[in-house]
Parts: sequence; structure tokens; C-alpha cells
Amino acid sequence: MPMPEISEAHDSDSYNNASKAQPKPEYESDFDPKLMRKTKPGLKRLFLTLSILFSFLLGFPFFWKSVEIYRSPLPFREIDSLSTQLRSDNLLLPLHFHALFVGFDSDPNRLRLSILSEISKLTSQNPKCSNNYILSVTVDSGSHCIRSPTTSTHSCSYKCGSITAIDFDQNDDVAIDERLVSVFGGKTKEYSVVVVKGDCERAIVGKYRRAWMVVGSGREVEIAAVKVAEVLVKVFVNGGREEGSIRNEFMPVGADGRIVLSFNLLNADPHDWVYDWDFQKIDNNFLAPMIEALGSVANITVESQVLYHTPKASFSYWDQKLESYVFSTKDLPFFVNSNEWHLDTSIAAVGDQRYCNLWFNVFLVSCPLLDKIYVPSAKECPLLLQLPNGEISKTNGFISPMWGGVIVWNPQGCLKDDNNPTARHTIPMQDLENMFEVFTGQFRQLFGFKSVHVYSGASGVWDLLPSEGGFTEWELDVFSRQHTCFNLHSCATTLGSLSRLVQSLPRMIIMDEIGKQVKFSLEAAKLAQINASSGVYESSAASSRQARSLAEDAFFHPSIMSVSYYSFEHCFAVYSPFFLPVSMHVVLAALRELRRYKQEKAKYLAWKAKEKAAFRGSKIDIKQSKGSNSWNGRYLRKLTI
Repeated sequence: MPMPEISEAHDSDSYNNASKAQPKPEYESDFDPKLMRKTKPGLKRLFLTLSILFSFLLGFPFFWKSVEIYRSPLPFREIDSLSTQLRSDNLLLPLHFHALFVGFDSDPNRLRLSILSEISKLTSQNPKCSNNYILSVTVDSGSHCIRSPTTSTHSCSYKCGSITAIDFDQNDDVAIDERLVSVFGGKTKEYSVVVVKGDCERAIVGKYRRAWMVVGSGREVEIAAVKVAEVLVKVFVNGGREEGSIRNEFMPVGADGRIVLSFNLLNADPHDWVYDWDFQKIDNNFLAPMIEALGSVANITVESQVLYHTPKASFSYWDQKLESYVFSTKDLPFFVNSNEWHLDTSIAAVGDQRYCNLWFNVFLVSCPLLDKIYVPSAKECPLLLQLPNGEISKTNGFISPMWGGVIVWNPQGCLKDDNNPTARHTIPMQDLENMFEVFTGQFRQLFGFKSVHVYSGASGVWDLLPSEGGFTEWELDVFSRQHTCFNLHSCATTLGSLSRLVQSLPRMIIMDEIGKQVKFSLEAAKLAQINASSGVYESSAASSRQARSLAEDAFFHPSIMSVSYYSFEHCFAVYSPFFLPVSMHVVLAALRELRRYKQEKAKYLAWKAKEKAAFRGSKIDIKQSKGSNSWNGRYLRKLTI
């Protein structure tokens, strides 16, 4: 009975082997692991890599914000517009002239054309600012007045018959000047010249905006017209300045519109004597009117000090004829002893370099002791200044470049007080008045005006009436016009430089304060242009000074001068060693993972496509096999039947 058992076992094993050896589907036999995969690729690795990349991308704006430089917006268009306007179109300053001829029967139209012709000859072109002349002429014959042009509103301010030749017979020029102010009005910005007939010929320019001249009866009126044109242009417009003496663009005012007047009393040798002064009276009586007169163009502050042991650096020689020590103009460059003259100003003036410091010094010399053991060169009194022509200076003063004015004051008699050599003396007030008259002349020279009150022109000599404040109204007008023109162009230049600097450095810090200063500077500049075009010289000078000061403050702001701003290339070079290696690895890893995911997905899709194609082929075979089986069955049934 064992054989059947063996045969059953053999049959079972053969069945199992047959079942295991069943052939796989045809599409599985074509499976290539390098080109296909049966499972769907996972997103975990790709998600982690992209999340790290996105974290870097999201953190970049915060990092950029942390290193961002704050920049207040600046009005670049307005700055360029101001610069272009001042460069292309000259600033027109209106000037109203009025010529009055009393006692003449001439044609006013012919006189007006003659004066305008002479004005055009005398006028020089200014590349920065130009004047717009408006001239009116009135001829008062005594019985009636004829005006040219007839529609001029300025010539109508004069009432016919208000002035006669008798008013100019008196020798009191100050009273005549006040009389003309009452006739023409003291508040008008009109420059008037009165021409009358008389026996005593003279030509005077008043303290206000009026001038007059008395001509002989035999003089032709055309000659007077030439002289009128000269005083209008050379005096009222140019300030009576000589050509080439001082540059028109020279302005002894700081960039912020402030001037520091420093007065120093220098005692050469306090062992001989010590002198002091009552500077408070000087300030109240002499300086206050001048400071008030210049208030529209400059903010002036006054300082004073008394120094001791201040010998001069130059040598002098004894003149037996003059019985005094003499130093010449050749010694002036060496007169100031910079090692001993410590002319220090206040901390505010020294700290701000935009101040304009003007020094005025009184040098006190010491008398020599009548003793042979004394060094004569150390004791020089009296000390006099000899001019190049050999004459002795009446003022005994001079202006030293970069140092200001200097006056040598010799005490009366140059006698030493043997009883008390260290006693403190006070300079007499009369001597102070004389010295400050010289100071006023030196101050006028620093502003470009003459220290003497005489103007010598091509057509004659004009006497200029002095003012108590040191500057007349027409001189202040001249200075205001030039100050306005200079300040506006300086403001435009400074703002243009700031605009180009800011645009060239994108990483420069621009604070809100700088933006406000630039904005207010542009507004002040526009206001100055409007006032200057309207003839309001004081307001235009004040506005232009403010515009220039604000522009300088913005350009020299401490935040701009710092070294905290840098270029974008520098920023990239600093931070790239820290972030570039990590960011490059993150980006490359993300790209590599994305490419791997696309490749694996393509493999999976290729397998799915092959599997789908094989499945469709198997369905077709099954249908075909079913169809053949059904046909065979029907055929067998037919045969059986």
C-alpha cells in the first residue's frame, strides 16, 4: 500500500511546482528599476527642503529691514528747478528813479531819453543779478510841471511847486535832506535827484534816497542829465565803489548770517601802565545804531576783552624831527604778533566755523624810561604810522588782512606815573569817540564801501552825508540787493551739491531734520525771490539769509558727515561670508531635491502607463477568448444535433 502514498505525494509536489512556475505577466518582465518604479514617490523630503528654503526667503525682508538706512525724501525737483531758474534767468531787481529839474523849461521826454542813454552806458552786466530801471522825469518851471511819462505813479508823488531854488540857498545840507524826505516821502523806495539853478554849485547825496545838485545858470541841462545818470548808477546802484577795489561777491557775513565783532584793548607793557575802557557806553552810543541798521542782512554780536603783555612784532625807529617812533606801511604785515596777541572769541564763535569774526584792536604803546639801562626798542611812545607818501596817518590805524582793524593810541604826553605805575587808567571818552569813528570807516571798508564820504566821478565830485548808524539808507539798499543775490546763488549751489551727493550715495543717512531744513530753505528762497522782484530789499535780504543758513545747516548736518553710510557693494561684501555659503547650500539642496522628485515621479508615471497599457491588452485577450469559446460551443451543439 505504500506506492499509492508515494504517487500522491509526487502528484502534490508537482502541482505546487506547477503553480509556482506559473509565468508572470508580460509587462512585469519588462520592468526596469532604473526607468520605472511601482510605488509613488513621497513628499516628505521635498517638503522639508522647501520649508527650509522658504524660511530663508521669509527672513530676508526682516534682515534687509534691519540693515536699511533711513532716508528722508528730499525735493530733488524743486532743488533742480531753483538752480535752473537762477542760472538761466537773472534775478531782476526793480529800481525806481525820479529826476526833478526845478527852474528849467526843457522837454522832459528829451531829458528822460538822454538820462536813459547814459544809464545804459554806465550799467555793467552782472551774470547773476540784473536791475530793472524805471525812470520818470519831472520839469518844474515854477508855473507848471511837465512829467514824462505822464502815467508814472512815482513822479506823481511830487507836488508841483513844493521845491524852489530858495530852499537850496542855505548851507545846512542835513536840513535840506530832511526837507526832501518830507516832500518825496520817507517810506518810498524811489531814488530821487533834484537839479536846481543857483550861484553856489555843489552836489550832495543825502542819508536817505535823495540827492541834489545846484548848477549855474549858464550850464547846459544836458550836462546835468549826464551827472544825474552817473549818481543814479554809480552811487545809488553800485554804492560808490571803485571798479576792482573789492569783489562784488565778497560778503563779510558768515554762512549762517552772523557776524562776531571782537574788540580788544591791548596793553603792550602793563609795567608802564594799565588802561581800561567803558565798553558798555561804547556799545550803547556807537555800536547799537550800526547793528540795528544792519539787522536785515546780518545778525551781529559784539564781544570785548582787555589783554596785557602784547608787544608788537615789527620794529620802529626814532624820528628826531617828529620826536616820536615811526613805523611804515612796509612793517604792517609784521605788526601783529600772533604769538602774543591771543585774540580769542567766544566758544560759540570758535566752535562754529560758519561765523565771520572781525577783530578791532586798540594797541597801547608804552613810554620809555629816561634811563640808559632801559631797552629803547621795548618802549615806543609816541608811535606813529607813516604813509607811503611820507606823511603821518591822521587816524594812526590800518586794516590787517585776516586780523581786522588796528589803531595805535598814544596816551596824552606819554608820561609815566612814577608814584603808582600799576594804577588802572581809563581811556577818555573823547578819544574813544575818535577811535570808533575810525572803526566805523574800517567796518565800511570791510563791507566794500568807502571810509571817506566823497565820491569822485567822471562828471564831478559828490559829497556824501554820513549817517549816525554808519550806513545810509541807500547804502543799506545796495548791500541788501547784493546780499540777496549772493545768498540765493549760494543757497542754490549748496542745495544742488547736497542733491547730487545724496543721489550718488544710496546708503547715506538722511534724517527728517535735513528734509525739513531743505524744505524751509526752498520756501525762504522763493520768498526772497518774490520780495526782491517787488523791491522789498530788507525782507528779501532776511529771507535769503535764512535760505542760505538752512541750506548750509542741511549740508553740514552731523549725520551726513558720519562714516556710518556705505555702498551696497560694501554691504554685500560684509554679509556674504555669513549668509552666502548657507543660502547656496539650501538653494542647491532644494533644486536637487526638486529634480529628484521629478525624476522619481516620472519613473512612477512610466510604470503606471505601462501597467495601464498591459491591462488594456489583457482585457482584449479575454474578450477574444470568450468569443472563441462561445463559437466552439455552438458548433459542438450543432454537430451533436
